[in-house]
Amino acid sequence: SEFCCSTPAPGLGTKKSLSLFTSFDLTTFLQLLSAIHTIEEINNSTLLPGIKLGYDVCDPCASPTKALHCVEHLLAVNGSLPALVDYTDFRPPVKAILGERYSELSIAIAKLLSLYLFPQISCSSSSPVLSDKLRYPSFMRVIPSDVYQAQALVKLMSHFSWNWVGVVYGDDDYGRAAYQSFMQESEGKICADFEKVVPHYLDHVDVDKHIKDVAQSIRKSEAKVVLLILKPQLVEKLFKEMIQTNTSRIWIASDAWSMNRFLTKMKDINKVGKIFGFSFSMGITPGFEDYLKNLRPTPGARNDFIEEYKQLRLNCSLSPSTCAVDDVLQAVDLREAYRERVAIHAFAHGLRALLTCNETACSGDTNFPPWQLLESMRSVNFTLDGNTYSFDENGDFADGYDLIMWKEKNDERFIEIVGKFLLKNGDVEILTDNHSHLCFILQLLWSKCSESCPPGSVKNQSKIPCCYNCVQCGEGNYTDGFDLPECLRCPKGMWSNKGDSKCRKFEEKYLDWNDSYPIALLAATAIGLVLVLTSLIIFYVHRNTIVIKKADNTMSCFMLLGLAVSFVSVIMFISRPNEHLCRAQQAVYGLGFTLCVSCILVKAYRTFLAFMAFDPDSQHKLKKLYKPLINLGLLTGGQGIILLFWLVFGSPHPDLKWPGTGMEKYVVCDEGSIVGFGVMHGYIALLAFICFFLAFKGRKVPHDFNETGVIIFSMLIHLFVWLCFIPIYIERNKTEQRHIVQASAILASNYGIMFCHFGLSCLLPATAFTINKQILPGQNKLDFSSHIHCKCTNTVLIV
Repeated sequence: SEFCCSTPAPGLGTKKSLSLFTSFDLTTFLQLLSAIHTIEEINNSTLLPGIKLGYDVCDPCASPTKALHCVEHLLAVNGSLPALVDYTDFRPPVKAILGERYSELSIAIAKLLSLYLFPQISCSSSSPVLSDKLRYPSFMRVIPSDVYQAQALVKLMSHFSWNWVGVVYGDDDYGRAAYQSFMQESEGKICADFEKVVPHYLDHVDVDKHIKDVAQSIRKSEAKVVLLILKPQLVEKLFKEMIQTNTSRIWIASDAWSMNRFLTKMKDINKVGKIFGFSFSMGITPGFEDYLKNLRPTPGARNDFIEEYKQLRLNCSLSPSTCAVDDVLQAVDLREAYRERVAIHAFAHGLRALLTCNETACSGDTNFPPWQLLESMRSVNFTLDGNTYSFDENGDFADGYDLIMWKEKNDERFIEIVGKFLLKNGDVEILTDNHSHLCFILQLLWSKCSESCPPGSVKNQSKIPCCYNCVQCGEGNYTDGFDLPECLRCPKGMWSNKGDSKCRKFEEKYLDWNDSYPIALLAATAIGLVLVLTSLIIFYVHRNTIVIKKADNTMSCFMLLGLAVSFVSVIMFISRPNEHLCRAQQAVYGLGFTLCVSCILVKAYRTFLAFMAFDPDSQHKLKKLYKPLINLGLLTGGQGIILLFWLVFGSPHPDLKWPGTGMEKYVVCDEGSIVGFGVMHGYIALLAFICFFLAFKGRKVPHDFNETGVIIFSMLIHLFVWLCFIPIYIERNKTEQRHIVQASAILASNYGIMFCHFGLSCLLPATAFTINKQILPGQNKLDFSSHIHCKCTNTVLIV
């Protein structure tokens, strides 16, 4: 039974005998003695100088109605509980109540005590509803709420990867609240294969029937772990059923029975399986064992508790009362009584603060209303046996739980603390000495709905949260363990492929000399340079022919120089980019190709001047602007200024580009200032368009060796190539192919100009030279001065 303790009632010598039911609870008796011992210890100390604490004891017999009757008795003034309009000045003789043990009883009396704002401290009522200070403002406890016990249970199960469990709970306030807290906390983490409820009262007519039904559900279930939120007496009944059918499981004990010594001594208890559980943090009360050994009724008094216990359980003679005490030391763990010590000290420190006590005296008025003591107790912060204690905003202690395991010893079990659950970090910590042992047990136990997911994959939940399929992690994610709930993100600078169990560094990708694309670019560049050199040689050998002279030998040579420089720029797109190479790529191409197009513009302008012959005045004015070398220098110099500003204010630089997938990052040259990049290409396009416009205007000029068709066609090729280059270049922005795209565009433009402007120009001098060598001696050589018309699309030779 849960006792209701206050301050005044000797357990060592009462004025009258208190009736007890036959189900005498030895643990409760021990806790009562711990409270009395602590009160006597405080009375003999300087904690409350000049103040003596008394106590009165009432046994509610696990009945809410009886508990309310006890409270009425304790709060009675002149033999009855007064009904007042205003309770702020209510001053009962009892100042605080210690109890109850079961949450169902604590809830019942807390509703009544909250009316008076009367301090109530419980050492074992853990129902979460009691944390509601709007409903139970005067309730406090020296243990955590079951909300935290639910967290501890889920952490324990998760620690051992037990996610497929059964749950059995009692049909009372404590059982329902603990079950609901567990289900809420375990949602998505732990799944219940079955959930069974058992009547709370032991004398319920169908309690045995319910126990048999629970036992059958446990035997049929695939779950190997069962959580029991029950009274010890109900656990005893269930274990007897398990033993009879030779059924073994992993049992998780709630705090209601995790420390029950009677169950550890059940017959064949070792057959039920492994037992884990949580208990409220325990401690050793200094001097308590000696106190029990020397416990005697005061002379002339009678201890009804000890006498009743002797008669009902021990069959002791009435003479030596010490037989009961010896049994207490053997049958009960003294650590279970430590919380009563903490609770009494919390009351005493609250009283000390209220009465403004020092080491010699207390100056406050001892006839105070209960709410003043309640406020004082809620704010206490004291140190006891090396530990610091205080109440949180809900009136709860938040120290944590001890993780216990029932280990086998001969035909019995003994309880050992194997770990902790600390509310500060919210995790289960296995003590070092027990870690290897528990890991060995873990290897033998299995309670899962689905197979484990290997590294590189995660659990894809089905409709039942704990049943799942395994799904590979996507790129950039990984798992390095089994059954992880979600993929981990790779750290910065690393990546993973689909289904990888670890992350790796990116591989750098760029145009290497040994790759197929660079080899093709080099071959095309080499052929282009050979053609440029060949054309230059032909032009030099036939520099005095009419065809070469009409083609403007000087401008043609500058064109070939520009093409050669442009071809050389293609080579700079190969190998790993660096800052200097990125700058040189654009600068060399920009200057080389601008020089080439500027030469074509000078030629087109010359033809345009011939077109303007129909308007002599305009031709005369425009002819002043025709200064080939100066024009060439100014046009090319304009590009040089653009490049200078670009390189100074937004220079190209090497950069790592990642397409968003794969393990490769591409080392490419970033344009730096996209404006500079655009203006450089736009300038070339503008010159090309002007060439096209001037050539188109002068296309009908009857001029010897008219090149307007060649210019029109070559500029169309250039503009078309670079118009196609823009979207492809943008699309390939994050790969090394952007270099291939630009290099290919440069080659296409170079070859377009090369074949249109120099293909026929080089062919005609060579043809004329061959024909002249074959003419008979004495005959006149051919004169192509006025009969050769050369276009890119057709050639007409008239002799």
